[in-house]
Amino acid sequence: MAAAVDAFAERGFHATTTRDIATAAGMSPAALYVHFPSKAAVLAAISRSGHEHALDLVATAAAGHGDPAARMSALVAEFVAWHATRHRVARVVQYELTALPEADHTAVASLRRRTEAVVRELIEEGVRAGVFRVPDVRTAARAVMSLSVDVVRWYRSGGKPEPAELGARYAQLVIAMLGVPIENDLET
Repeated sequence: MAAAVDAFAERGFHATTTRDIATAAGMSPAALYVHFPSKAAVLAAISRSGHEHALDLVATAAAGHGDPAARMSALVAEFVAWHATRHRVARVVQYELTALPEADHTAVASLRRRTEAVVRELIEEGVRAGVFRVPDVRTAARAVMSLSVDVVRWYRSGGKPEPAELGARYAQLVIAMLGVPIENDLET
């Protein structure tokens, strides 16, 4: 699967052959078929695993300690840092969805909706508590998700700031976007 991630991240799903994956993994294409019936099955396994991990990370942060702003801050910081640290696999997981067979796409889309629902529910909680002030909770949740996920489009290993710092900065931006006044302590 690691060889497939590298190949898909480098070339894209459609330009990657089963032979590319097998060669990078040090096996024959026939040996790859022992583990996966197709290249699409490899992508599906990678995508499901990544989305399940993302859902777990987001749900754990949302259920953590503190008020909605503290939990949202932790959620965004961890979600962004995860995407930056694992930018190659996250890029494949986030941007190769259209290559998934229909049944796998449906399963992954369900995981994505569940992840977004966790974010939306936390924002709704914050609105009810008077902590967040947003005109549209659904749009705000999508914006939080988009900001966090889009990191994989541009972040590279060794990039600055480091993933944890990037996560902290994004968390501040999201909290401000949700209407919570913050002090500006970021470097310029």
